[in-house]
Amino acid sequence: MTSGGTGDEPIVYIVDDDDAMRHSLEWLLTPLGLAVRSFASADAFLAEHDPGRTACLVTDVRMPGMSGLELHEELVRRGAVLPVIVISGHGDVPMAVRAMRTGALDFIEKPLNNQLLIERIQQALRLAHTRREETRETDAIRARLAALTAREREVAQLVAAGKQNKAIAHVLGISLKTVEIHRHNAMEKMAATTGADLARMLTLVGGVG
Repeated sequence: MTSGGTGDEPIVYIVDDDDAMRHSLEWLLTPLGLAVRSFASADAFLAEHDPGRTACLVTDVRMPGMSGLELHEELVRRGAVLPVIVISGHGDVPMAVRAMRTGALDFIEKPLNNQLLIERIQQALRLAHTRREETRETDAIRARLAALTAREREVAQLVAAGKQNKAIAHVLGISLKTVEIHRHNAMEKMAATTGADLARMLTLVGGVG
């Protein structure tokens, strides 16, 4: 495994049992200012993969032990969000279909077009950044939801559904004043300014739970 990368900067992971291919990709990507780490096997990568880091994965499809496709499927099973680019000198339609169906960003055959690969990696890192930001946002929303009382959660759900205070009071069988207090507290805890804002938050996390 090799080269560069500390802290939170984006990183390109390379998994390929072919030493020459790994070194070639490191040589191609490192001068572009990209942090690169390479692994000779899927197991070695999985042992060191940091799921909290903005990253993409470039992996060969055929390797001893766990294949690149199996590696991608394992990452999906673990809930990893890093985009995956699958490469192969043995690519065929069934492999391409399987990779794309399980969410691979791209499937590129050897011999590699270096410029195309660079473009796909840059695209993958942009996507990885977007996914990490979305994950941070949903985690923050879930944390704020957890701080609501049971009644505040009920009121928040109805506010997000577009209900007015009087309707909420009727549905929950509580006074209008009580609704106003719970609504104010819920909006403040959720850092929401409007009902539409609250609705967007709840949609992102799949509701109040």
